[in-house]
Amino acid sequence: MFSLIWRFLPGPAWLRIVFMLAVLAGIVYALVFYGYPWAAQFFDTEQDLATVGS
Repeated sequence: MFSLIWRFLPGPAWLRIVFMLAVLAGIVYALVFYGYPWAAQFFDTEQDLATVGS
């Protein structure tokens, strides 16, 4: 998969690396601010599973 993306991108190697880092940063941003909050609504996180002293 990496080689397919590497061959698809135009330009010299340093530009390809910069572009791939920017795409990776965009994916991480989208997951942190949109994907995970959306998925969190489907999990019950309100119950206390670890109670001490009871």
